[in-house]
Amino acid sequence: MSSRRKFLHTSAAGLAGLAAAPLAAVALPAAPAAGRPIVISTWDAGLNANRGAWKILGPGGYALDAVEAGVMVTENEQNCCVGLGARPDRDGHVTLDACIMNERFDCGSVAALERIKHPISVARRVMEKTPHVMLVGEGAQQFALAQGFPLESAKLSADAEKEYREWLKTSQYKPVINVENSGRRAVGPAGGAPNHDTIAMLAMDAQGRLSGSCTTSGMAFKMRGRLGDSPIIGSGLFVDPAVGAAAATGQGEDIIRMAGAHTVVELMRQGRSPQAACKEAVERIAAIKGAKAKDIQVCFIALNAKGEAGSYALQKGFNYALSTTDTPRLVDAEFLLK
Repeated sequence: MSSRRKFLHTSAAGLAGLAAAPLAAVALPAAPAAGRPIVISTWDAGLNANRGAWKILGPGGYALDAVEAGVMVTENEQNCCVGLGARPDRDGHVTLDACIMNERFDCGSVAALERIKHPISVARRVMEKTPHVMLVGEGAQQFALAQGFPLESAKLSADAEKEYREWLKTSQYKPVINVENSGRRAVGPAGGAPNHDTIAMLAMDAQGRLSGSCTTSGMAFKMRGRLGDSPIIGSGLFVDPAVGAAAATGQGEDIIRMAGAHTVVELMRQGRSPQAACKEAVERIAAIKGAKAKDIQVCFIALNAKGEAGSYALQKGFNYALSTTDTPRLVDAEFLLK
């Protein structure tokens, strides 16, 4: 009993000391430094997405509006892995995930959302219209309908239906590295690839405000209910106005294991450049996976509070779209495994 009293006394004293000690102030700039707008997004699908974002950034608009509008371009395209034209889970259902975050740590997310065309916009409504950060499944759909989003058909697109029927012959689940860049064909005026999974986007506007977005249908033919990193704040996306922002694409399970986007931002807080922070995060994943690293792809993009961008990938084949004008350029990312 005496040792228990001693423990309680010591604990109370420690808590009192914590209460008396001043807490470290959260660095939240009231007026971010003005600079030139910049937007970076994953894969060559980002070329068209960046154009959509630049329509807002170019005239001096808000970065949050830009990252929403930018990835909506990709959600509108019929492709394997983003939006309602995507390939389904193993039960034949297309489920969509998305998240969004601004320079005030406001964030919203939806997961396992069905039959709603623009999950990124629903995620923003979660952020702005509810006390929550994430809504999932049926509840997310109910919220979307209450917010006026139309309920779309559950029918698979023609391409997705064909691929699903073919997959059912073996029912083998084995994600393909860099499927995003396989089977190229023209997509829109810029050209591009029909296959890309997650599209993640980071932007800084002319007022120096940072925001980020991420949207996906997840891995094709995944188990019903599987969730990757894309809608998880801190894994697929993170924004800290005093430091920078980061986003991820690739094998979601392994990004979740080490809170990928948050890790990149924290490395930038310690003084790394965006490129170096992405590289170190990739190296950590490679160390965790060991020999199995060769079987996956993981990629990060980052943007610091100075408006400097960077990226790094585990394996060859990842590229990203970068815009500082109304003409985006596609950049091949450096990679770890040679």
